[in-house]
Amino acid sequence: MFATGNSHKLGEARAILGPVGIEVESYSGPEPKETGTSFLENALIKARAAFEATGVPAFADDSGICVEVMGGAPGIFSAIWSGGRDDKTNRDLLLAQMQDIAPENRAASFVCTIAYVSEETEISFTGVWPGHLAMTASGDHGFGYDPVFIPEGFEISAAELEPEIKNSLSHRYMALMQMRQYFADPTA
Repeated sequence: MFATGNSHKLGEARAILGPVGIEVESYSGPEPKETGTSFLENALIKARAAFEATGVPAFADDSGICVEVMGGAPGIFSAIWSGGRDDKTNRDLLLAQMQDIAPENRAASFVCTIAYVSEETEISFTGVWPGHLAMTASGDHGFGYDPVFIPEGFEISAAELEPEIKNSLSHRYMALMQMRQYFADPTA
């Protein structure tokens, strides 16, 4: 069970895990407060809450964009960077804060940590997708900061990548692939 109310994240997880027969159902129970100080702590809070509420093994992610020149911010506060949960407002604020930073100093990474909780175990998986911030937003695919993130090796934003391409490269893909490998061979 995926402890998320985010339909975009749910779709990505289904696209990545579905082809190997891992069915991803969404948890729609009460959302705990994310009081952690790291992606891992927040992912564990959400996965534990879903497991405790349902008794079914659960996983949750916490993810965000980390800008090097900003000391890793917005980081765990990415979803509420502007004080609310509006993607465009969050992006616009980040771009405004970075407006005087030269293109060569705009290194950033998307980070995703997934925590899996069951009766027997608690384990985590982390993916880091390096790149840099664009000067302006562009693209219609994806969500969150995708329109302002240019992945390493590309000249277009993550929101301009076809979903199949993004889902084969992203931070969430990396973390989910680690989880998928764990389920295939927990002793590895």
